[in-house]
Amino acid sequence: MTAVAFLRPEFIESFPPEMMRGVLYVSIPYATCGHLCACGCGQEIVTPLSPAQWALTYDGQNASLRPSIGNWGLPCRSHYWIKEGVVRWSRRYTADEIADNRTRDRRDLQEHLGKNNPGPIAKLIRRFRP
Repeated sequence: MTAVAFLRPEFIESFPPEMMRGVLYVSIPYATCGHLCACGCGQEIVTPLSPAQWALTYDGQNASLRPSIGNWGLPCRSHYWIKEGVVRWSRRYTADEIADNRTRDRRDLQEHLGKNNPGPIAKLIRRFRP
């Protein structure tokens, strides 16, 4: 498959059994977005929405996610931004940069959730993030 250049937002309650290429699924009830990797490898990418993870912006037509999508655990190791639906490719990170990024992400999430009360979302997040 080839890479996609644009992701069209589709607001849903829960993800479909099979995600479609070129669609950014947005679940407000579950505060989560999902899409097939923009590189075309077919892997499902899940981005939990929270102050410690990803933020969604919707302008009435297109969606943006911040920060970037870094698929460090996938064979494709793709890295891109989704800005107003457009996929903008970023450089590949070094192994040290990936390790630093993962450490920071874990720290930020732990601070957000609270060390003694991670709640059910922590289990969901661990399922999708190494």
